[in-house]
Amino acid sequence: MHTTTRPSTGLTLINLLKVASAHHNELISLLSENIEAVVKQLPGWRESALLVSEDGHSVVISSQWQSAAHVEAMRADPRMQASLNKVRALASFESVLGHLVPTDARNAIDAEV
Repeated sequence: MHTTTRPSTGLTLINLLKVASAHHNELISLLSENIEAVVKQLPGWRESALLVSEDGHSVVISSQWQSAAHVEAMRADPRMQASLNKVRALASFESVLGHLVPTDARNAIDAEV
């Protein structure tokens, strides 16, 4: 049987960006630079990762934060606002803020065998 648990602390912010392949490299550079120069310095930030689609049209940013208040403070930071304006010029995006729900998929598969 497959089980899930909700972690007691922290939130995950997922941003899905859609970009024309002509702007793909520019977007990746902009996001990477912003994570290094701004995001890593912000209170409440834990980690970030970029996932780049094989076709070059999508980028997912996954970031771990201590709380929703930290995410809101990040969004309000003037450095982030400037960066978001540059991102919006290159790509459209949607955001989802929520809790990770770990699953024990490997053990569930093993139990069925």
